[in-house]
Amino acid sequence: MDWLQTLAVVLDSTIRLSVPLICAAMAGLWSERAGVVDIGLEGKMLIAAFASAVAAFASGSAWIGLGAGVLAALALALVHGFAAITWRGNQIVSGVAINMLAAGLTVILGNAWYGQGGRTPSLEGAARFGELTLPFARWAREHVPILGLFYDEVISGHSAPAYLAFLCVLLTAFVLKRTRFGLRIRAVGENPAAVDTAGISVARLRYGAVAICGLLCGLGGTYLAAAQSAGFLPHMTAGRGFIALAAVIFANWRPWPALGACLLFGLLDAVAIRLQGVTLPGIGLVPVEAIQALPYVMTVVLLAGFIGKATPPRASGLPYVKER
Repeated sequence: MDWLQTLAVVLDSTIRLSVPLICAAMAGLWSERAGVVDIGLEGKMLIAAFASAVAAFASGSAWIGLGAGVLAALALALVHGFAAITWRGNQIVSGVAINMLAAGLTVILGNAWYGQGGRTPSLEGAARFGELTLPFARWAREHVPILGLFYDEVISGHSAPAYLAFLCVLLTAFVLKRTRFGLRIRAVGENPAAVDTAGISVARLRYGAVAICGLLCGLGGTYLAAAQSAGFLPHMTAGRGFIALAAVIFANWRPWPALGACLLFGLLDAVAIRLQGVTLPGIGLVPVEAIQALPYVMTVVLLAGFIGKATPPRASGLPYVKER
């Protein structure tokens, strides 16, 4: 049964490590489905992590931290929307600027306010999201063979933002496919002129998608600082925004395959953590740096070898100019 316990622990780590990626991937999917390329996911998650840590430390409430993180990411998302939609600027340049702004601003403010090299003080107690035990988890572990172990270890015991992230995947898939608003979002990413001809505001729809993108980035950033960690660290997103974009492309801009791609990266990350310090036959002790790079290397390999032909929305990255 030891191997079952090990498998359960690895899968539990997979979910914990995948949550920020899932939030960022769903955020990128909303934005790009509406025709707005957003490589600023990294910056929005970073500013959300910082704002949530600051607010949670000051108030002693993780939920207030979540609100601050969401608002901070939403503000940057609207800045990106203003540059890309209203002024029809280059969306790639705007996204890069947001990443640079967030990376520098968080370190400067963190160091000025707390004098800890950009870090925030550690979050304790109610200032950090705790683990939630689902009903009958302990009972199932003791009385239900195998399934009970996985229910208690893998499904139960996560923080509230983790469950919200998976709920967002379900809502994203439902809204984009089954509702009028979702149909319009997909249409504005494919043929904005047709949407405009129907009397629907292209700018309003794109701003709505960009705002949803900011909300989801806020959730992912808050999870990093107030659930997975106990405070903010400079550059703590560590490329997750770019990995999330890769997951969206890998999934061909579809929610459920994007979820699978994020879980795959989380699994690789969890396995890499378990491999640290392990001596391999004929190789010896593998350098920690090589193990830490494994998830990123495997992501590139998977994208290069198995993605096939990715077909983005036809109006992706193209500013819409209303015909007169």
